[in-house]
Amino acid sequence: MSLRVFIVDDEAPARSRLRVLLTDIQPEFPNQVVGEAANGVEALDLLAQAAADVVLADIRMPRMDGIELARHLGKLAPAPAVIFTTAYDQYAVQAFELNALDYLVKPVRAQRLVAALQKAQKAGPPAQAALQQAGSEARRHFSVNERGRILLVPVADVLYLRAELKYVTARTAEREFVLDESLTHLESEFARQFVRVHRSCLIARNAIAGAERNHDDNAETQWSVILHGLAERLPVSRRQWSGVKAALLEKGGSLP
Repeated sequence: MSLRVFIVDDEAPARSRLRVLLTDIQPEFPNQVVGEAANGVEALDLLAQAAADVVLADIRMPRMDGIELARHLGKLAPAPAVIFTTAYDQYAVQAFELNALDYLVKPVRAQRLVAALQKAQKAGPPAQAALQQAGSEARRHFSVNERGRILLVPVADVLYLRAELKYVTARTAEREFVLDESLTHLESEFARQFVRVHRSCLIARNAIAGAERNHDDNAETQWSVILHGLAERLPVSRRQWSGVKAALLEKGGSLP
């Protein structure tokens, strides 16, 4: 069967060159291009309608880079294999080799493309752990499986993250989303954006509007956090109060 390939690159000439190369290698390696996109966000939307076996993804792209795209693609069923295309220097290439991620250095050569496609066909999608190590920045989006498709939730829109049983709820001003991730992992990845207020809750630093003291001095929590755009108050444990207080004061806030 012909391998279904999807191309993601923010430069139109680069996408065109890959299309030409894929056509050239068809006698040796049957394939068909099922679509293309200029960034990761666009790719995820289109891949919901055009399934692919392999995604050729540029690493540096606006809105969503190739590493973050691959992490979201891993939640598709079945997940496509991913081959990265890059103009990185040798140090960056070594990082990819250490993480066992396949890549093509631009300008891409036909025989190298054949070898990468053969490898991807056998290996399948890259491991999430390797993608996390290869990524130099935190994700810009959370991904949620809803009705058979990947829904992207901008990290900047999330007011808080709360652990509930095996899942984490991400709350925006409009609604809640269920993430299949651990709160501990999210705290580590997004330490700059979120601060822990309780053993089961992280709040966005930018969403903190203030704090109010509880009336019950015997309660475990003496303070609650006020968030922009949300009537709900989130309790702060005694253990986490110093961190929340520091985050509030960093924003130029004051305590009652």
